[in-house]
Amino acid sequence: MRVGGSTGRRPGAGTIAALVVLATGALCMALVPHLPWLGQFPDAWTLPMSAWIDTWLTWFLNLIKPGARLLSAALAYPMGWTKALLLHTPWPLLVALVTALGWYVGGMRLALLGFAGFSFVVASGYWVESMNTLSLVAVSVPLALLLGGATGILANEVPRVKSSVQTVMDVMQTVPTFAYLTPLLLLFGFGPVVGLIASAIYAAPPMARNVMLGLERIETDIKEAAIMSGGNRMQQLFLIEIPSAATQIMVGVNQSLMAALSMVIIAAVIGGFNDIGWEVLLTMRKAQFGDALLAGLVIVAFAIVIDRNSAGMARQQARHSRRITLAIIAVGAFVAVLAWLYLPAAGQLKLLVPVADWVDGRLTVFVRANGAALDSIKNTAMFYGLLPLRIGLDGAVLPFTWGFQWTGWMSAALLAASAAIGGVIAFQGRVAAGLLVPILAGMVETGIAELPWPFVLIGAGAVGWVAGGRRLALFAVLMLAAVLLSGLWEKALWSLYLSGAAVLTCAILGGAIGLICALSPLAWRVVQPVCDMLQTIPLFVFLIPVLMFFQIGEFSAFLAIILYAIVPMIRYTRHGLVSTPPDLIEAAVSSGATTWQTMREVRAPYAAPTILLGLNQTILYAFAMLVIAALIGTTGLGQSIFVALGQADVGLGITSGAAMAILALVADRLVQGFAAERRRALGL
Repeated sequence: MRVGGSTGRRPGAGTIAALVVLATGALCMALVPHLPWLGQFPDAWTLPMSAWIDTWLTWFLNLIKPGARLLSAALAYPMGWTKALLLHTPWPLLVALVTALGWYVGGMRLALLGFAGFSFVVASGYWVESMNTLSLVAVSVPLALLLGGATGILANEVPRVKSSVQTVMDVMQTVPTFAYLTPLLLLFGFGPVVGLIASAIYAAPPMARNVMLGLERIETDIKEAAIMSGGNRMQQLFLIEIPSAATQIMVGVNQSLMAALSMVIIAAVIGGFNDIGWEVLLTMRKAQFGDALLAGLVIVAFAIVIDRNSAGMARQQARHSRRITLAIIAVGAFVAVLAWLYLPAAGQLKLLVPVADWVDGRLTVFVRANGAALDSIKNTAMFYGLLPLRIGLDGAVLPFTWGFQWTGWMSAALLAASAAIGGVIAFQGRVAAGLLVPILAGMVETGIAELPWPFVLIGAGAVGWVAGGRRLALFAVLMLAAVLLSGLWEKALWSLYLSGAAVLTCAILGGAIGLICALSPLAWRVVQPVCDMLQTIPLFVFLIPVLMFFQIGEFSAFLAIILYAIVPMIRYTRHGLVSTPPDLIEAAVSSGATTWQTMREVRAPYAAPTILLGLNQTILYAFAMLVIAALIGTTGLGQSIFVALGQADVGLGITSGAAMAILALVADRLVQGFAAERRRALGL
């Protein structure tokens, strides 16, 4: 399906879609002053979905609450045992065990990483809090692996449920993590068990996906050999197929571990548990950013050590000497005896606390000395970028912000200029691109959060039709209509604005960095470890650096989203550009094309599907971080989820989480549609 202009005299799909959207926008702009309901959906037309869901779910959850509380009490035992084991294990022995595991899995490099990481935790003074967090992870991950593994095997063995399982996992991936906590809080009560169960639920889908993928990729001759061996289906599955898929399954273990660690930190918001996540939240609320940064770095140390060791286990490679592994453990046990006799407990070793205090003091001095510059950066971004995107030039251009007042004549001039520019582009044969110019100008003049709802619905349907046909168009319209009827439309548009602004910034900045890394191997060697580190940091931690310099507010949320969501754009852009087949590049070079001509005419078109997949991941990351950013003062659907969490309002929490998931799913399907279209165009 063509996205561009027309073929001959017959207009293409992109042209027709752009004409429909432009006509809808013009009608809305003309009629909204006379028909206000076109601009703001009347409350009388909405459905009390939150109340309905709250009534039904409260009844259902109260019905199963006795069983849930029994499960909660049962899970408290292994969690208590694990916590006691970790807290009473001498810290030198635990550091030695992690170091020995690193040596056995990856040699000296991983051994030093494990030693440095856990030594940092000891020196931080947060050993007790860290072991409490680790105990939650240690109990939740086996539950997640069991649940995810069983789900993946079920989907592989019963093809009829496979599509349903994939749909459920897609929804779980897009529903904000905090939305899980509201019903779980009602079921299991306040405390660490909620974090444990939420962590297990959140960490199960990566395991299920990788089990399914691993079993699907088993070579046909291996399956035939299993059948020829004469074993029954269970023997074939557990003795041959699952061991053959072990590498992919271990990737699922790695992803589940990281997801569980991230969710345990998030669950600290309601757990009130003396863990490292609660310490981060508490110090941030007190504006003790030195301590918050130290606690956040403890989480980063855990994440990096766990990630590297579990990733090393997933790789098929020779393990290192068991004798040295046992020797490291023996040294740790010897030091543990000395520590028991002479050294203080790990919780009393606060070697880095003075460093945190120094950072806090230096930060205070820096902010006081450069407060005007920091405020200038924030205000410039808000007044000249974010605010116009949110409420439009008509509302954002004021004497206080821009030095003059936006008038109706300016709106008319802007639209006329955009129409003229679009006409020139259309005259050159790119009709759809020319029509997009006045559409975008109208959106900037109005503001994303102020767009008329018919324009948004028809616009989403038009984009869906171009990307994937009628089915995708209908999906986009019906999903957004559900948000409209729920009464959360205004908050949804606000969330769409902030995540859209962050994604646009990530696309421009991340695409540029990816391009530079594709052209320069040296640049990629510098950028790659930064990307690796950013991908292992739990969501919570991204709030700390932006709060340190820009305090609570919308701009800080915007920066936090960018920090988290930019990595996929960098990676996929660079990967797509360096993966161009050599014969295509040789043909371009032999024809006399320069490096930039080859990049623009050959590499970029071939890399487009991969870059679009990176954009898709960036969108999902942005929506995931948007909810976490609600902790630092943003509004929108994220704020509704937190309000529901504080009031134990299951209906509002589920409805707001579902609305957020709908926005992410629609964006995901639209980008995937364009990526599939580009793959078809390239014959891939």
